Amino acid sequence: MMSLNIGLFILYLVLALLAGLVIGFFVTRKIFQKQLEKNPPINEKMIRAMFLQMGRKPSEAQIKQVMKSMNQYK
Repeated sequence: MMSLNIGLFILYLVLALLAGLVIGFFVTRKIFQKQLEKNPPINEKMIRAMFLQMGRKPSEAQIKQVMKSMNQYK
């Protein structure tokens, strides 16, 4: 009788762990999507602004080169 209770305890523990992992995955995914909406990844407009803040007028080739190097390390 005692081993049955221990077996049920282990089963409930494993089920609770699996449920926690699934719920944690979806909560983390939702939070990550919200963060990406608030802080989007860098785009060409941001690169242009960065060059202008440094006092340089960027050419389209320079912007494409920076975008290519940024995407390479994602």
